[in-house]
Amino acid sequence: MIKVGDKLPAGTLFEFIEVEGEGCSLGPNAFDIGKATAGKTIALFGLPGAFTPTCSAQHAPGYIAQAEAFKAVGVDEIWCVSVNDAFVMGAWGRELKAAGKVRMMADGSADFAKATGLTLDLTAKGLGLRSGRYSMLVKDGVVAALNVEEGGGYKVSDAETLLTQARKLQA
Repeated sequence: MIKVGDKLPAGTLFEFIEVEGEGCSLGPNAFDIGKATAGKTIALFGLPGAFTPTCSAQHAPGYIAQAEAFKAVGVDEIWCVSVNDAFVMGAWGRELKAAGKVRMMADGSADFAKATGLTLDLTAKGLGLRSGRYSMLVKDGVVAALNVEEGGGYKVSDAETLLTQARKLQA
């Protein structure tokens, strides 16, 4: 499993782009993880699935609500990563009003989840291999803080916990 001090694994995440521009076409666009994190501080949180109860009611909304607070402590972007396709992540982002606050990044084949070791097997519940629930602060592609939930819990990966860590790391 990935740990503090490790570089994020190489790979690609996908994001549904609503408005064409800045080299991005309308629809799903691929983003190289290394290039997208280079020189930036990213608050990244992973969760089992778009439109699922805890993810929709608590996890993602917490980061959306705290977007300005994260920017105030030097976080350049907030990424929500889930094992869903870019179309689903785009629709979920629209419903949550995440535009301009949280980038809804798709890990459709669970490649990123597997590469980080942050997976959750929900096959018995009909969901297959998913992303585990976690949060991390990434500075220039390197994990500076990491909070991994046990099972499908929701105790340490919330926005407030990562924001507190970001404030300490900024000081």
